[in-house]
Amino acid sequence: MALLDFFNKRKKETDTGDMSFIDHLEELRWHLIRSVIAIAIGCIIVLIFAKDIVDGILLAPTRNNFIAAKWLCDLGHAIGIGDTICFPPIKAQFLENKMTGQFISYFTVGFMGGFVLAFPYIFWEFWKFVRPALSDKERKKTRGVIFWVTLLFFIGVAFGYFILTPFMVNFYFNFKMSDQIVIMPSFSDYLENLIYTTVGIGILFQMPLLVMVLAKIGFLKASFLRKYRRHAFVIILIAAAIITPSTDPFSLTIVTIPLYLLYEASIIVAARINKQQDKAEKEWS
Repeated sequence: MALLDFFNKRKKETDTGDMSFIDHLEELRWHLIRSVIAIAIGCIIVLIFAKDIVDGILLAPTRNNFIAAKWLCDLGHAIGIGDTICFPPIKAQFLENKMTGQFISYFTVGFMGGFVLAFPYIFWEFWKFVRPALSDKERKKTRGVIFWVTLLFFIGVAFGYFILTPFMVNFYFNFKMSDQIVIMPSFSDYLENLIYTTVGIGILFQMPLLVMVLAKIGFLKASFLRKYRRHAFVIILIAAAIITPSTDPFSLTIVTIPLYLLYEASIIVAARINKQQDKAEKEWS
């Protein structure tokens, strides 16, 4: 029913009132096809430079001279706490015990890299399909949404790459139950965790913007978010568990904290929008 209601709104708000349900699906299909083509182009670009990307970008957080590690260490010295927040030196090495491991990882790197590069275009295609279903008032209230979605996505990816990944890598390589145990994970395992903690975080960082859009079009109230704060925390824990496959307490904590802070920020955003709406209604009346 919800899908049919959406297509009915597209008919009313555009000059395509003679379009059937199948016509709408055909239009959606072409949006998806163009998005897939954009990902494929990004994938080809990434695969051409795959070796440099793996050595210079993907494996960089495992090295002691990683830029974020140096920033944290310099910050510790600047505020007078010495080496407290400096990462202990590690020797991170990876292996592949499957003959096809590197070959599969090669295309995984290409696909995920292509998705990240094409993300602004993918959302633009999605927005082109959804926008006709909005009224003029709703369109005005969601102006600039493509810019903010893209910005939040890349901020989330950067947070996962520069903050979460080096913390987790350093923690796991320094956590030992015995000196006889050699830590040498597969590159596929590292790549999987890297994808979850960068692309996954980038997608989840859309929370404040989603709340802003829903609040502006009158679908969400700050009071609702406050009322179900505890339920939201449980959902955030589940989301954190999904984007951290190891689901250990350390990973869950380091992912849950920023996500919950985003939820609190979403409450503030919704409260301000609701306040402006209430003020506008009083002036109108």
